[in-house]
Amino acid sequence: MDDRSEPRTGLPRRRRVLAAAIGAAALAGPLAGSLAGCSVPAPRRTGPTADPAPGMPIASSRRAQLMQFAAHPDDDLYFMNPDTQRMVDSGVPLVSVYVTAGEHTGKNWIEGMPQTAPDKAAYSSARHQGLRQAYATLLGLDPFTPWQKGVTPLRAGRSAEINTLTHGGRRVELIFLNLPMHTTRRYMALPALWNDRALELRTHLSADSPVDRSHTYDHDQLIDVLVGLLDRYRPTVVQTLDPDPDIQLSDEATRKRDSEQAGYSDHGDHTAVACFSWAALIRWVADTARSGGTIPAFVATAFRGYYNRHWPKNLPPQVLKEKAGHLVPYGGDPSWQCGNPSGCGDYSVGGDRPLTNKKGWVRATHYRWPGKGPAVVERPDGRLDAYGVLGLRAVRWRETEKGSGRWGEPDDLGGGPLAPALGSAALPDGRVLLFGVRFAALTGHGGANRREVVLLEQRSPDGPFLAWRGLGNPERGDDRGRRIGVPVAVAADDGRVHLFVRDADKGVSTRVREVGGAWSAWRALEGDAEVQDGLDAVVDDAGRVLVLAAGRESVVHWIDGTLSDPLPAAGDPVAAVPGADGLEVFYRKPAAGELLSTGSTVVRFDGHGPVAAAAGPVLLGRDLRGRVQLHEGGRLFTRTQGAVAVQNAALSGTTAVGLGADAHPWSWRPSLGTQG
Repeated sequence: MDDRSEPRTGLPRRRRVLAAAIGAAALAGPLAGSLAGCSVPAPRRTGPTADPAPGMPIASSRRAQLMQFAAHPDDDLYFMNPDTQRMVDSGVPLVSVYVTAGEHTGKNWIEGMPQTAPDKAAYSSARHQGLRQAYATLLGLDPFTPWQKGVTPLRAGRSAEINTLTHGGRRVELIFLNLPMHTTRRYMALPALWNDRALELRTHLSADSPVDRSHTYDHDQLIDVLVGLLDRYRPTVVQTLDPDPDIQLSDEATRKRDSEQAGYSDHGDHTAVACFSWAALIRWVADTARSGGTIPAFVATAFRGYYNRHWPKNLPPQVLKEKAGHLVPYGGDPSWQCGNPSGCGDYSVGGDRPLTNKKGWVRATHYRWPGKGPAVVERPDGRLDAYGVLGLRAVRWRETEKGSGRWGEPDDLGGGPLAPALGSAALPDGRVLLFGVRFAALTGHGGANRREVVLLEQRSPDGPFLAWRGLGNPERGDDRGRRIGVPVAVAADDGRVHLFVRDADKGVSTRVREVGGAWSAWRALEGDAEVQDGLDAVVDDAGRVLVLAAGRESVVHWIDGTLSDPLPAAGDPVAAVPGADGLEVFYRKPAAGELLSTGSTVVRFDGHGPVAAAAGPVLLGRDLRGRVQLHEGGRLFTRTQGAVAVQNAALSGTTAVGLGADAHPWSWRPSLGTQG
């Protein structure tokens, strides 16, 4: 996060796409793999890098390692917390990579302080000191606790500063690559590096750093260094910023004040570093597969950035206080005696400024692809299958015994490189449909940067799968097509499958699969309401298809494609379930932990984040400490064992299924005492 810079990019055209007839040609190819009941034909297409055939072996160490990539010191504190804190609290080791030096103009001051001469090396060092202070307090230590400072080797003879702190079995490593935020040729360095083949950037030397010589990076060399770090640490959870921020048209004064790149709701460095990070993840997987190794087993998460200021805030006071509290030691104060001659933090961020800043970035945490958790399907013998994205590829885990809560190793279904969340639907005969968003191109250098909705369809109930199919994109053009959200689907009583995605105009577009398998063209649902991603689609007792989404001032919903009366505002995605009095909708009100319901159910279910719901109703979510909790039969249960949960969990009846920081599924059915 850096709210003093003014990125410059091209301004996109904004238009409403009402319909786009996009073909859904199947991808032919020979059968590949030998997974029992899980075969998927090999793809013909190639993506940003070669997409390996399905059936690849996937690594499984059952260890946990969190790795996050940020543009500036403090991006993680503003946009990835409280998720980062919850994993570190549970003992998951963290390595955090900061791509820029954060030097900006070299001015480290706040209103009321005397102006001093710009010093980029000192300001970068002060921000690094602020991070050390913040993560020391996150570990429960004094902010001025000494760190081990050293130099870590990188690929191609480069090096970077590394700071390490351990306490009580927990470990945090901070790596500073120190690329510049600005160049003399172009105002924003990292966006230019993403797009320009010829550009090279020379790293900054921060004051008081053990790194004593600078290095040059071009586009491919930065990706290669990030791949090298991924291969060294082999993370099971990867957190990045948003590679595809919303289109956001603001007047010039507002844009400058809020530090957003022209036309989009984020800082230009955030977007560029996120694109580099995802390109590195894609290359890491492809290189590993090409060399005959196992597919790295990691769960990826991207977080929204300056998006937070445009939408209702979603952190309740208790969580907000904790999150903002870690920015106070990062900001520091010029009167502190921290032992760093260049400064004791990023002074413009200290004190109460995270909470008084009108931009409100700290008051929300949003995922770029807010999925509903694994897609869970019950097999004929009562065992569960869980589908998710691992190593950027679709996988399936199978429960070893009915109700055991134990899961086998993942079966690779291919389809990558995929965004982190899948949508799903079940046909009347029990066949499963899986939907994802594929990175069809992520080339940089001014080349294609394309997303497409893809489908994996089961050939027979509990049997093998057909080849992956492309369902196109509701938007025309790569730039608008990058903004689509997580596919959500539901099978109606007449056998048709309705597919929905959030589109570039922040509305909802749909495509329908007929009973015979043919797909309609994309069309936009009526109305001009703007909504957040994290749609929910259900069929009510009358057979009507309902779509619900959290908007700016209300919960927006459609019934059979027709816009209906709005509901009170929500801070997070909503969940709907048929109840005794008709359809009930559950969600949390903005900036509050209390649960709202549109029906007769009155439940005390305080917490934060989205809520999942099943008939009963059974409710699943997180408490104010980030632990998974479930409400069933008038009783509240809290999950206290097993690997810490990442992202959202799903409900299958009264069983919760999610992914842990070890990149393995867990099951939890508190009424039966099972907990994984």
